[in-house]
Amino acid sequence: MAVFEGTFSHTQELRLAIVIGRFNDQITGKLLAACQDCLKRHGIDVDPEGRQVDYAWVPGSFEVPIVARHLAITHRYDAIICLGAVIRGQTPHFDYVAAEVAKGIAAAGFQTGVPVVFGIITADTLQQALERAGIKSNKGWDYAMNALEMASLMRQLKGGSAAGYAVNPAQGVFHSLPSTLASDATAETRLPEA
Repeated sequence: MAVFEGTFSHTQELRLAIVIGRFNDQITGKLLAACQDCLKRHGIDVDPEGRQVDYAWVPGSFEVPIVARHLAITHRYDAIICLGAVIRGQTPHFDYVAAEVAKGIAAAGFQTGVPVVFGIITADTLQQALERAGIKSNKGWDYAMNALEMASLMRQLKGGSAAGYAVNPAQGVFHSLPSTLASDATAETRLPEA
């Protein structure tokens, strides 16, 4: 049996997109800064004029999924990071927005096969949201790490990485992966270590 696990090397090969909601920008700006810091420390060129990361700004979290899906269907990106903040108010609006954003982001990934990272802070209060995007603990870093790991893992599964194991791409990743891992050892290929 093979073990598939994303790595944090070979990042110079990756292309990422980050979709950021402007609403609650005191939160999303901090998430973006931590996300960029993490990516930079892992060798990614985060400059908007560079070749590795594209940025898409949208009005708020509700608009994030449609742009993420649009970017994902191009298959130009190894992963897409979605950043936003939805804070509970006095009406049920929070519940509707948070649920639909979560469904939309998940659907973008499932429908395209591109990892789409859910980086939407959902909090009952502004203080809770600020704590999740603060100096001690900023979830933006975690979202970037998730994207790097998933991008690497998906490249391995598709046979496009120089490190780790890969499934034979001719078998199709999404439809045959579970049966391949469970019963077809001949589909495994050990690629050379970088």
